[in-house]
Amino acid sequence: MSELKATPKAIAGPSNFLDERLGGANFLKRNLRKIFPDHWSFLLGEIALYSFVILLLTGTFLTLWFKPSMMEVAYDGSYAPLKGVMMSEAYASSLEISFDVRGGLLMRQMHHWAALLFVAGMTVHMLRVFFTGAYRKPREINWIIGVLLLTLALAEGLTGYSLPDDLLSGAGLRITEGVAISLPLVGTYITFFLFGGEYPGEDVISRFYSLHILLIPGILLALVTAHMVLMWVQKHTQMPGKGRTNQNVVGAPFYPAFMAKAGAYFLFTLGVISGLATFTQINPIWLFGPYTPADISAGSQPDWYMGFLEGSLRLMPPWEINLFGTANAGTLPLSVIIPALVPMGIIMTGLALYPFLERWVTGDNREHHIADRPRNNPHRTSIGIAAMTFYGVLWLLGANDEIAANFHVSLNHTTYAGRVLVFVGPALAYLITYRICLGLQRSDQAIVSHGVESGVIKRLPHGEFIEVHTPPSEDIEAHMRGKEPVPMLPVDEDASGIPPKGMRGPLGKLRGRMSRAYGGEKIPLDDGHGHEHEDEHAAIGSGGSDDRSITH
Repeated sequence: MSELKATPKAIAGPSNFLDERLGGANFLKRNLRKIFPDHWSFLLGEIALYSFVILLLTGTFLTLWFKPSMMEVAYDGSYAPLKGVMMSEAYASSLEISFDVRGGLLMRQMHHWAALLFVAGMTVHMLRVFFTGAYRKPREINWIIGVLLLTLALAEGLTGYSLPDDLLSGAGLRITEGVAISLPLVGTYITFFLFGGEYPGEDVISRFYSLHILLIPGILLALVTAHMVLMWVQKHTQMPGKGRTNQNVVGAPFYPAFMAKAGAYFLFTLGVISGLATFTQINPIWLFGPYTPADISAGSQPDWYMGFLEGSLRLMPPWEINLFGTANAGTLPLSVIIPALVPMGIIMTGLALYPFLERWVTGDNREHHIADRPRNNPHRTSIGIAAMTFYGVLWLLGANDEIAANFHVSLNHTTYAGRVLVFVGPALAYLITYRICLGLQRSDQAIVSHGVESGVIKRLPHGEFIEVHTPPSEDIEAHMRGKEPVPMLPVDEDASGIPPKGMRGPLGKLRGRMSRAYGGEKIPLDDGHGHEHEDEHAAIGSGGSDDRSITH
């Protein structure tokens, strides 16, 4: 038995060597046994992390053959339909990777699918953090890092799908140039910096290449590292449940439980991306042909994460402002500036400021290590769903031409409908979500007060049939009782009719009204025992007082 428990020499020798020189044994022992809470939703962020790792690996492979040059060459590769066609070296090398490099097409498609999954993983991870309130103190800095990561991921995607210099990416590049040059004062300078002169210039591919493989990935890698370090120090929030408080952590150790789960999940993510790249074609650049500024293809669509910007451009009326009443003095094309800056600004700025705005409204400066159930903060959940609806309408209308063509409706009608829905949709989503949250809270209240339906039908002495309710399990009840009232500022006036300090003046009164509406307990949980329903019916049936209100 002692031999079985002894550390193998192959591990003990190198470990002792390193420990004697680096002194890392205590550090590793302490951190490998670090406890992490466990919940399926915590794995959403790992999708983004593992996709990022796959992006780095496949991107390194692609850089070995890609030529970031706009110099024109005559194509002489394996793809016969384009033989002899003049194209940029960037496009020719992309075709070479696709058809002549062993495994090249697989790597290209894995890289593209991993990029889509990277942004999608970050998006759903941020939604999970937002709806559970996991951005609250002490995790505000990590939330800001997450917002920066998402913003940089969009820029990384933009520079990435422009590199092949095919007709589809060129259409996106043309929109990028139009947005950049429309910016007041700095637009022409930004455009000349990117393109090296008049559009399309000769330098944009090489400059986007530097941004795509060096600058933006370097910043992303630094931010991901900072994000992981802070997460390691602060740990995940944990879902409410039995024995879970703000002062403890209920979960499994990093080694072996979390490491085994993370390793399996990385392989699963790799398998999904590899399967998509193998069986599902994406971005077939050989069908689009090389980019020329005079050509455009019908039904051009960007990758999904840029669709909301495309939709905002399509919905915006053709407004412009001619300074001093003349176009010669300078024109502000609002039809481009507003779609390019306002939706993105609303979403990203709102995300970055929300933790601080919520703290200002509620006055809540406590540390939070227990996550909220979304239903228990109905206003926050409603705001999140309204923002998703705003994004979704813009994303959907980015394909209004495809919608009109496939459903045989007027393109103008889809545009007009989108202009209405982009305002009405979020408002309706807010109201509906708020009512759903209150309904779910009432459902929790009923379960706690009366128990859960058992499926057993009981006949009372007076002949009435009822279903027997049983108390919920301890875990379910603890999960529901983890609910806390949303904090609220003291807004009541004192005996002299003077509002509390900070609640005076127009801004203070506004803050007080917002706090009263946002905070407080909407549907309090009752202290039930699971048999109250039957007891009340029995009391009525046996001649007891029947003027009590019975809650079903």
